[in-house]
Amino acid sequence: MTDPEKKSWDTRYEWRAVALLSIGFGLVGLDRFMIQPLFPVMMKDLNLDYQDIGLISGILAMTWGISAIFSGRLADRIGHRIVLIPAVIIFSLLAGVSGLAVGLISLLLIRALMGFAEGAFTPVSIVATLDASKPSRHGLNLGIQQNMVALVGLGLAPLIVTQLLAVVPSWRWVFVLVSLPGFIVAYLMYKVIRNPSPQAAAAHTQTHDATPHRWQDVFKYRNVPLNICGMFCWLTVVTVMGAFMPSYLMDHLGLSLGEMGFVMSAIGFGGSAGNLVLPGLSDKFGRRPVLAFGVIVAVCALLTLRTVGNDPGLLFALVFIVMFCVFSNVTLTVGPLTVESVPATLMATASGLVVGIGEVFGGGIVPAVAGFVAQNYGIQHILTLAAGGMSLGLIVVVFLRETAPVKQGR
Repeated sequence: MTDPEKKSWDTRYEWRAVALLSIGFGLVGLDRFMIQPLFPVMMKDLNLDYQDIGLISGILAMTWGISAIFSGRLADRIGHRIVLIPAVIIFSLLAGVSGLAVGLISLLLIRALMGFAEGAFTPVSIVATLDASKPSRHGLNLGIQQNMVALVGLGLAPLIVTQLLAVVPSWRWVFVLVSLPGFIVAYLMYKVIRNPSPQAAAAHTQTHDATPHRWQDVFKYRNVPLNICGMFCWLTVVTVMGAFMPSYLMDHLGLSLGEMGFVMSAIGFGGSAGNLVLPGLSDKFGRRPVLAFGVIVAVCALLTLRTVGNDPGLLFALVFIVMFCVFSNVTLTVGPLTVESVPATLMATASGLVVGIGEVFGGGIVPAVAGFVAQNYGIQHILTLAAGGMSLGLIVVVFLRETAPVKQGR
């Protein structure tokens, strides 16, 4: 950017928008993942088994993915605000309604509808964050925004949920209480978030192209299909460990409910820390080297995790390392490596396709497969599945094109 552009950059709006979109994505994470530490309690009341857990996790991911595919294109046509604000209201309302579930079918229906709303929010919030950010801060700001789903949804949620269970009459009230902040966030988004013009958005891409395109044109850019494959790898780890780790820790390793909540919080805290560190480093050193680092370290930690007994401290440390890498890989994949590589009028479309197809296969089908494996062969094998999926991501990294402005001379 030229010096006059630097002087005119609206830093105040940048930080307000990034902060608000970060809080919104934190609520997405809370509403989506708070059910996981509740599974051991809910299984007894609703007569659920391991296969049912896989189905409940999988159906939300499936509808999340389908919604992301179409909402990205919709946002490119009509703007961010009209997609973001209704999505926050709807998924917050459905989070509270989850407490009314009476069995597997009703819970599947509620979670499916929630997936549609959260899937609509996700790719649009990613592009809205990048549009509000100075190009040299793409990785940093998106890391901050994406960090919230890990920090709130996977780090704080197990602690909040296990503590609330001790003071509320039933697990059903937990859903009701956590749904309330979403309505406040929707109102603040209405007051703050803008719809940028294609010309302004083009400054955030390699192409600097603001002309109209067909949605199919996203596949002309090599990073898009490669990032779809990458999401399959990263989400295999996130969904399998998120859905089955509580039962693995309690049923296989014999940890108590409190110890399980402590170890499970490492998923969120590790993912949050990774998003605060690695995407920002990619602004300086490039996206691909940081992505490759994440794959190698995460696979090594997963293989080590398989050999650990019921030592909560060591389990926490290894899960933290895995998610430190995995969540930053997700952020780089759905954000800069996808959005920076396509024209401005395809930014949300491309991110939506990467998020959506990755969720359908990596987040929807894999948990069902993992549930079958856990039910029929032993829950301990979920870690082998996660390590195998992550290791395949190294092939994706080799063929990706670098998009960091520092590597492009921008």
